[in-house]
Amino acid sequence: MKNIVILISGSGSNMGAILRAAEQERWAERLKLRVAAVISNKADAQGLVLAQAQGVTTAVLDHKAFASREAFDAALMAQIDQFSPSLVVLAGFMRILTPGFVAHYAGRLLNIHPSLLPAFPGLNTHQRAIDAGCQFAGATVHQVTADLDHGPILAQAVVPVLADDTADTLAARVLSQEHLIYPRAVAAFCR
Repeated sequence: MKNIVILISGSGSNMGAILRAAEQERWAERLKLRVAAVISNKADAQGLVLAQAQGVTTAVLDHKAFASREAFDAALMAQIDQFSPSLVVLAGFMRILTPGFVAHYAGRLLNIHPSLLPAFPGLNTHQRAIDAGCQFAGATVHQVTADLDHGPILAQAVVPVLADDTADTLAARVLSQEHLIYPRAVAAFCR
C-alpha cells in the first residue's frame, strides 16, 4: 500500500476532495493507495475535523513552538516519515518550506496553486489576475521544488475572469476546479 500524507493549515477543502475521490474511486483497491495521515500546523484547522470523521489519522505540529523554520521543518519531516509516505500533498498548507524539506521529499511532493503558473506565484493571485486584466485564471497542480511555485506542472484548470469578478468570486470559481483536478493529479501521479 502506498501512503499519502496531506498537510493543511485551514478548512481542508482540497484535502476533502482528495478523501472523497479516494473513497468513491476505491484507490485502496484499485491503486493500492491510501491517505495515511493529515497533519496541520494549526490546531484549529477545520480540515482536521473532516479528516477525523473519515477515520484518517491526524496530527498537529504548531510552527510557533519552534525557534526557526528549519527546526519546524525537521520536526515535521520526522512526523511525516512515521507514515512512510510515497507522496506528500500540500493542500492549503500555508508555510514556505525550507530547501532541506523540499530535498527530503524530492519527486514526491505536490502542491496546488490558485493561478495558471507560471503567472502569479505567491499570494493574492486572484486580485493580481483581475488587476492585470486577465481574461482567464485558474489553478495549477505542480511538483514542489526549492523555487516557490515553480515546479513541473502536472495539471491545470482554466476559468474565465468575468467583468464583475471580485477576488472572492474568482477564488470560489477557481476553488471548484481545484477540487476536480487535484484528486485526479494525485491519482495519476501515483499510478
